[in-house]
Amino acid sequence: MSATTAETPPSDYRLLVPRDWFRVDLTHERWRRQLKTFVDKESAGSGVSAEVARTVWTTLRNTAEHGLSQGALEFFLKTESPGESALPASLLISLAQTPRGSAPTPGDFAQALAQRTARNAEVDVVELPAGPTVRATTDTTIDFHVHMPGGVGYLHLAFSMPLSGSEGSMGELCDAMAYSLRWV
Repeated sequence: MSATTAETPPSDYRLLVPRDWFRVDLTHERWRRQLKTFVDKESAGSGVSAEVARTVWTTLRNTAEHGLSQGALEFFLKTESPGESALPASLLISLAQTPRGSAPTPGDFAQALAQRTARNAEVDVVELPAGPTVRATTDTTIDFHVHMPGGVGYLHLAFSMPLSGSEGSMGELCDAMAYSLRWV
């Protein structure tokens, strides 16, 4: 038995997210209302048309629904430029559990991910304080697939920065959030 499978699987995680990021708890039915509250709050008084606000709401709702079908737990949102009609920066946290010891190694997972992702994605394996992690970076996204202790799957942190991109200060903030992950 390898050291990874001998470890005790975590019961939860902790992640530092700045207070100005709006949290939507996808584990409760009220998530649609929470998401609507964010869109209404951000579009109020900003001069954004009702049609643009509806488009943003629809895109975020579809992202959350797709995430839920993939094990999403939380959705964090941060408007990058007040008054802009662009989508906010976001963090979608998902849990992909597997039977104990059957999760692919980070190296194998990185290789498979590199084969199926966009050609412009850079995929590598990095060591976070929470453990070995597969990171995939594009111009506007950073995905961290954190290998869970006990070989029970991966916690996926999917960051999107449509306005500022992954190379700027928002990308650095997203890296810092990922590095703050701890198992409980």
